[in-house]
Amino acid sequence: MRLYSGLSTHFCRDAAHNQIAEKLRAAFFRQYRYEPPPSEVNAWRNSLRAVAQVFEEGGLDDHGVILEYRLPLTSKRLDCLVCGKDGAGSERAIIIELKQWERCGEAVGERLVTTRVGGAEREVLHPAAQVGQYKLYLEDTHTAFYEGDHPIGLGACAYLHNYFPDPDDVLFADRFRELIASYPLFTGDDADRLAQHLLAQLEKGDGLPVLARIEESKYRPSKNLMEHVGGMIRGKPEYVLLDEQLVVFEKVLACARAGFDDRRKTVLLVKGGPGTGKSVIAINVMSTLLLDHVNAQYATGSRAFTETLREVIGTRGAVQFKYFNSYQDAEPDAVDVLICDEAHRIRETSYSRFSPKRRLTAKPQIAELLDAAKVAVFFVDDRQVVRPGEIGSVDYIRDAAEDTGCRLFECPRRAASPEP
Repeated sequence: MRLYSGLSTHFCRDAAHNQIAEKLRAAFFRQYRYEPPPSEVNAWRNSLRAVAQVFEEGGLDDHGVILEYRLPLTSKRLDCLVCGKDGAGSERAIIIELKQWERCGEAVGERLVTTRVGGAEREVLHPAAQVGQYKLYLEDTHTAFYEGDHPIGLGACAYLHNYFPDPDDVLFADRFRELIASYPLFTGDDADRLAQHLLAQLEKGDGLPVLARIEESKYRPSKNLMEHVGGMIRGKPEYVLLDEQLVVFEKVLACARAGFDDRRKTVLLVKGGPGTGKSVIAINVMSTLLLDHVNAQYATGSRAFTETLREVIGTRGAVQFKYFNSYQDAEPDAVDVLICDEAHRIRETSYSRFSPKRRLTAKPQIAELLDAAKVAVFFVDDRQVVRPGEIGSVDYIRDAAEDTGCRLFECPRRAASPEP
């Protein structure tokens, strides 16, 4: 999902005529049904004009340009991606992270700096670290960048067009040297250097076929990523299954695999009280499926638990751990097996009181989860304390599955109704 794509010359013309921000604003409204903040529109206007000048400086006039490209199943958007062919005719793309920063300072954290954001001083990722994560995400989850004999080569850099560093600027401190070597950083007086950097990797142009390939390819984790996450979980002592847990694990795994042989969606309801190890079972199901190269994702409504798991798995594997509200814009059947832990924390919709009013008419959160998954596994405990706004329960999930025609398994099995 993106807000703008086209030929670099058309982009430069739109920027020169002061139309690019308005086109992005209109596209944003069409997709999200509410207006973007004025600060974001101003950022588009200023930053993209600077990028257009770099393209013109370097003669990048036959290249594909994608603006505000949303990373699949996240709320993050790439500022700019430019694509074409290198000197050998190989397809390539470069992510450009844009910043309006004018200064930054020290922060406590290996990859952090401080800067002024929204009128306040905040600790943020170093731009090279940020754009490096975007590159890794695409290489791990977007088929255009890892599939086939000739995947599109991907690079990344950051352009701080308003930034003029002093000799001892923290932005270029020794601890960031390796990051910047991998993901170059360009400041306000580097327009010519950035143009040459882009041209060196995209010198043959012919970017529209590359752009089309990117837009037509799909989100799916690579085998390397699935093996990485599955291997990180497998064998950890805290995730070892015992006795009844192993019985339930085998049943859930068998039902999940059986779901691929049915044209209908499959829903598994795993019921159990506190201390039964539902989360341990869920993590092991995910690990086993990933090692079988099945795209399994783990979702929950608990921020604390999700962030803990992300820390255990590491930065790269964190993309497989989501929240229930991550699937608002997911493609149908985007996930092979969606493992929903603490399903009693499912909410009526994915939008909070901070969401724009125009979006509060969205479909139920349970419907988003069912739409996104071929097989959905819900671990639920009706005896858990439910917070305001949380409506998940065995009956609620069962009714939603039956209403949408899903094939339904329950573990333990649902008790038969007594005969009259």
